[in-house]
Amino acid sequence: MNRGYFADMKEFKDHGGKIAAADKTLIPAVSAMKFPALAVTFSNGESLTLPVTPNSNEVNTEDSAVPKVSLVCLSFRASSQEMISSWSKPFLESFGNREDLQLFEVSFIDKWLLGFPPIKKLLLRVLQKPNNSEKNVLKRQAVYAFGDHYHFRKHIKVLNLLTGYIFLLDKSGRIRWQGFGTATPEEVSQLLSCTSLLLKDQ
Repeated sequence: MNRGYFADMKEFKDHGGKIAAADKTLIPAVSAMKFPALAVTFSNGESLTLPVTPNSNEVNTEDSAVPKVSLVCLSFRASSQEMISSWSKPFLESFGNREDLQLFEVSFIDKWLLGFPPIKKLLLRVLQKPNNSEKNVLKRQAVYAFGDHYHFRKHIKVLNLLTGYIFLLDKSGRIRWQGFGTATPEEVSQLLSCTSLLLKDQ
């Protein structure tokens, strides 16, 4: 878990961020791992804890409801932003009219910035907001996580920080499917198919 940048880069050159193939089918609920709690911040300074489940405090707010399915995309370095988009864009295009899904793109900001509160506030002010000009019901929600998050990364087995990590969560916050790196057409099809099945099952 404490690997350095050069170890990540060497591995990245070998597989281009595709550390493993995406799941072909849904992970059974009985054996699915719970997505660990993650505090995130919107560019306007508002905070949220993922995942949003029936037992979380987030559902008490007026404009928040428990999603049947959530797609959570994790990016630890700028190099993985395009990888994230290869999953989130087709997901948004396919399910943009659904109110019972949520899509989060989480960018992690290194812990050394936490020692400079003014810099953190400035970052949130200048960070690009998601383009939600389209008339989709489902919106791409860009959020930011500040800090090292060592135990979080250990729990979900994040080793290489240069690639992207994609998690499909059910209503209870369990990880029912996951993908890595840049999506292939086949993997996009698997994601969309698994999402549809999960929606019917919730």
